[in-house]
Order: sequence, then structure tokens, then C-alpha cells
Amino acid sequence: MAKVLTTRSENYSQWYNDLVIKAGLAENSAVRGCMVIKPHGYAIWEKMQAALDRMFKETGHQNAYFPLFIPKSFFSREAAHVEGFAKECAVVTHYRLKNDETGKGIIIDPEAKLEEELIVRPTSETIIWNTYKGWIQSYRDLPILINQWANVVRWEMRTRLFLRTAEFLWQEGHTAHATADEAMEEARRMLDVYADFAENWMALPVVRGKKSESERFAGAVETFCIEALMQDGKALQCGTSHFLGQNFAKAFDVKFLNREGTLEYVWATSWGVSTRLMGALIMAHSDDNGLVIPPRLAPLQVVIVPVFKTEDELKKISQTAEKLMAELKKAGFSVKFDDSDNQKPGWKFAEYELKGVPVRITLGPRDIANGTAEVSRRDTLEKSIIPLDSVVREIQPLLDSIQKNLYQRALRFREENTHIANTYDEFKNILETKGGFISAHWDGTVETEAKIKEETKATIRVIPFDAKPEPGKCIVTGRPSAQRALFAVAY
Repeated sequence: MAKVLTTRSENYSQWYNDLVIKAGLAENSAVRGCMVIKPHGYAIWEKMQAALDRMFKETGHQNAYFPLFIPKSFFSREAAHVEGFAKECAVVTHYRLKNDETGKGIIIDPEAKLEEELIVRPTSETIIWNTYKGWIQSYRDLPILINQWANVVRWEMRTRLFLRTAEFLWQEGHTAHATADEAMEEARRMLDVYADFAENWMALPVVRGKKSESERFAGAVETFCIEALMQDGKALQCGTSHFLGQNFAKAFDVKFLNREGTLEYVWATSWGVSTRLMGALIMAHSDDNGLVIPPRLAPLQVVIVPVFKTEDELKKISQTAEKLMAELKKAGFSVKFDDSDNQKPGWKFAEYELKGVPVRITLGPRDIANGTAEVSRRDTLEKSIIPLDSVVREIQPLLDSIQKNLYQRALRFREENTHIANTYDEFKNILETKGGFISAHWDGTVETEAKIKEETKATIRVIPFDAKPEPGKCIVTGRPSAQRALFAVAY
């Protein structure tokens, strides 16, 4: 069989692109910078969405939906917010087309110009806080805990499937609170939800912490995030949660009567993850044979592939396979029996490896005669022969083992690729020769951070919550530093 993927060692970037396309996850669309998410890719996203949605509701949140279009004037009300998104906004200026009188085709009707231009949603803080003004009068109306599943548009010039596209899918939480402490607690709680999902569903170890001032969300007082390390040594931001203070409440004049009978501005948070998580899932676990999907997010957990030469052999195998499939489905597993005759077993083995199915069961005439099955696990490609009557009870422990192994493997990789730098030369040498996370002292200034980014392309990914106070000197300026920050080159 011809090689399907460029290997990671040959060209990591090309390997990623090959894998996304050939595993049937997504493809580029006719609209520049936008993607078509194909059924296999969307099925994984649906599993992610379902798990996260359940976690949000367990923490008291409700889903709602707000308009795709946002009046341009809303953005000008919060200065940092408009500055942060201005270069990425898609703007609707007209509402009608018409036939060109010269017969050259369809043109924009110049008489159908909007009185006020509309921004295609890059994020929803402004439209939501304009709405909350009508919902909030008293402390009794708080907290408001709302989540929205939606698409957003950020007009990116350099795009890459799942990682950076002009349009992508996400969820965005927007909450309103009576006190700063409540809002801060909410922002931290939702970051913990994201970390829980990343580690226990995606099998992806993450570092929790806060962003530096220059990396904060536009309009936030504090931005908290989870960061993960990909197999090429680059970091990927996997989720953010923002303490917005009273900035948006002030911008949209959202006040409430507190328990003391005094009017004050509401306190806010916002938080979100997107289809970028698909990119993280791919790059954290997959190999040169294709996708490796953690079992808890796999749309198809088990595939049964028959090996046969004659129709009679297939008939006998099918009787056993269909019974086994029914038992597995009854036990709660997603399973498929691939008895198609248009491809040979070897092709099917490679195809299901490419698509990342966690467990493959192979049944041939000898297996039927011996009452056994060959069971292969996708993460290690190891095979074992087990009795047919024990297959169903062996699957859950096997899936649990795969899930745990993927997490531990990714954690080992992160630990082996997290380095300490005490000088700028050491910092630059690690970036050039090893990559990964670099823990280093920084003087806390925007100027020093900008200098490091300009000279090395590395940024402060996170200031870890669990970092112990450690007095030191900034690797660039030599000024005092209270603790280390975590740097990396990032997607």
C-alpha cells in the first residue's frame, strides 16, 4: 500500500495537513480561509460538544442564542475591545443585490446601503451586554449564567484547517454577577472545567494559569488559560476564561440595585473553546499511521473486520460478528461490522488506523473454529488473541487503558520537553535546538516581552497558577523577577 501521509519527521506541518484531509476530517472550501468540516471530523466535534455542554449545565449554566450581526457602534463603546478585533472584523454594508443594467451580472445595489454597518460576530460580549441591560435591575436578577454555541468570523489572512480559519465553531459563556469575587470565582471555575475536559476526555495534559498583560483578551481585566504542548514542541492555547471586571457593564450602562439599595455596575466573565480543540487532539496524539483518538471522544470505538476467502467463510464469520456487535452495542459501545467486499482486509486495517478507531477486532475462519478473536489497540498497535466469550467484558478495560496511556504518553512528552533557562543565550539555544516549554524569569514589562517575541518568536504562554514564588533576575534585562513564566513558540 502506498504511503498515505508525510511522516512527522519529514515535515510536521505537511503531516498535519495530510492527516486532516486524508482522514476525512475537513477540507478547504470555495470561500477563502473557510473550511468544510466533514462527517468524521464533525462527529468528533459533536462528542466534544456533548461532553462540554453537559459539564456547563452541571455547573448551572443555560444555553441561549444571540444575533450573528452586531451594530458597529456597539464595538466603539469599549475601547480595548474594538482595538483588539478591528483588523479581523467582517463588515456588512448593504442588504441587496441587483442585476447590472449593462448585463455584466449581479452587483451590489448602491441604494440598499445600511444606515449602520453590521459586524459579523467575532465574539459576542457587546451584543450580549446590550441585551443584559434589559434583563438586570436588581441583585435578585443575578447571577446570569449563559452559554452560546455558535459560529464566529475573524478575518484571518493566513489560515490552517481547524487551527486558524476565517470562520470557526465555538461556545462562548457570558455571565453577570453581583460582586467581583463571584465573577472571579466563575472565571476560575470555568477554566477548571476546560482543564477537566482536556485531561479526562481529550487525554491532554494542560498547564493552567493567567496570561500576561499583552496576551489578555481585548477588554478583560484578567485572562486565564490552559496551554498544551504539541508533538512538534509548539504550544497551543486550548481554552480561555476572562474576568471582565465592570468594563462591559460600564460600556452598556448595565447597573443593578444591590442588597444595600445602592446602584452599581454588574461584574462579568466570558469564556470559550473552539474547533481549535480538534487541532490539539490531532497534534497531541496522532502518529505516522494516522489519527489516534482517545476512546471517550471516538465516534466509533470498535470496528470488526472479517478476513475471508469465500462467501461461505464470510457467512459463518458474519453470524458470529453480528452477535458480537449486538452484545457490544448493548454494553454501550459504538461499534461497526465492516463486511463490505469492495476492499481487502489489509486496506480496511490501514483505513481504520488512519481514522483513529481505538479498537479493531479481526475475525477469520480459524478464529471462529478456535472460539477466539484478534484484538488490536490503536495507540500502541499491539495485538492479542482472546476468547470470543470474553471480548465484551474486555473492551471497557481496554478502552480505559488506551485513554490512560494516551494521557500518560502526552504528559511524559511535556515533562521531557519543559526546560529551565536562566540566561537569554540559554533561552535562545533551547528554542533553536529543542523547542518545547521554557520556564524563565521575566521582569513583567510589555517591552521585554515584545523584545523576546520579536527576536525569538516565543511568547509568554502562561504564568502558571502552581508556580512557586522564586525570586530571580529577568533573562533579558537582569531586573528583579518574583516568579518564572512559561514561554514557547505557539500556534
